[in-house]
Amino acid sequence: MRKGNKYGTHRVIEPAGALPQAALKISNDMKIFDNEILIDVDYLNIDSASFTQLKEEARGDLEKIKRKIIDIVNNRGKMQNPVTGSGGMLIGVIERIGSKITGKIDLNEGERIATLVSLSLTPLQIDEILDIQPKIDRVKINGKAILFESGIFSKLPEDLDERLSLAVLDVAGAPAQIKKLVKRGDNILILGATGKSGLMCCYMAKKVVGKEGKVIGQARNKDRAKFLRNTNVCDEVIIADVINPFDVLKAIQDINNGKEVDISVNCLSIPNTEMTSILPVKDGGKVYFFSMATSFTKAALGAEGVGKDVEMIIGNGYTKNHAEIALNLIRESNKLKTIFLEKYMI
Repeated sequence: MRKGNKYGTHRVIEPAGALPQAALKISNDMKIFDNEILIDVDYLNIDSASFTQLKEEARGDLEKIKRKIIDIVNNRGKMQNPVTGSGGMLIGVIERIGSKITGKIDLNEGERIATLVSLSLTPLQIDEILDIQPKIDRVKINGKAILFESGIFSKLPEDLDERLSLAVLDVAGAPAQIKKLVKRGDNILILGATGKSGLMCCYMAKKVVGKEGKVIGQARNKDRAKFLRNTNVCDEVIIADVINPFDVLKAIQDINNGKEVDISVNCLSIPNTEMTSILPVKDGGKVYFFSMATSFTKAALGAEGVGKDVEMIIGNGYTKNHAEIALNLIRESNKLKTIFLEKYMI
C-alpha cells in the first residue's frame, strides 16, 4: 500500500508544496494510501455561502447546479467553490481503512460517519448526482471520498436521524465557539439568526449569558422575525438590512439603550457584511466571523477605517468536542430539535 503524508500533501497536484485546502487541484484517485480512509458517499452538505453562490449563478436551475458541481470536482478533485473558496461536509459509509491507521482509530469498515473537515480539501469523486435539495444545501450522490489521517469525523449517533445529524454537524463549530467566547452578562448580536448556525448560536449564547446578559437576533423581514421570536432563543429580535451597517447599528442602539454590543456573530451566507458585524460592537469587544463569505481584507481595513478596536475571530469550523456539543444542544432542546426536523428532514 502506498505511503501518504499525514496532512494529505501527497494528493496535491498543483501548486507544488501546497496543502490540500489551498491547492488548486488534488488527486481524486480512489486507490487509497496507507494513512487514508475510503468513504462511500451518500450526501454532500454544501456550505451555505457556496450553495448560495452556485444557486445565484445558475439562477435556481438545478440541472445547471448539478453540472457546475461536477465540473468543479472534475477540475479540482474536490468540491471547492472557486468563487467562495469554501466546501461543506459529507455523510457516508467507511469502505476501507489504510494499513497504517487500522486499529489506531476508533472506526471500523461499514460504520456510518460524517466528516468534520471541509470538502474544500477532501478528495472526491462523483459518479452521479441523484438529487439536489436547494432549501437545505444538500446533494445526494453516488460517489467516493478520501479522509486523511489528520481528518476529523463523527460517528453518526444512533439516537438521532442521520439527516438531522448531518444538518447539526454541518455547523457544529459555531455553537462550540460561542461557548468559549461568550461569558455571563454579555450582550451579543447574532446576524443571520434564523439559519442553522444562527439558531444554534442563539441557543448556546442564551445559556451562557444568563439573565444578566442579552441575546439579540437579526432577521431579514417580519415573517422571519416572528419565527425567531417564537423560538424563544433570543431576548430581542431586530429586523435590519445586513448590507446596510448603519441600519443594523441603529436597530441595536434603539433596543440596547443607545449602547453597542459586547460581541457580534456573523452567521450570514452572503458577502459584504463585514462592517455590519463590526460597527455595532463596542471598543474592546469581539467579532466572530463564522460566515465563509467573509473577506479578511474588508474586515481588517474596514475596522481600521472606522476606528474600531475590536478583536476579530475567524470562524474555525473545529474546536475540541464541537460535534458532541452541537448534538447535545439538539438533544436537550425539544424546540430546537423540532425546528431542525421541520426544516432539514426533507
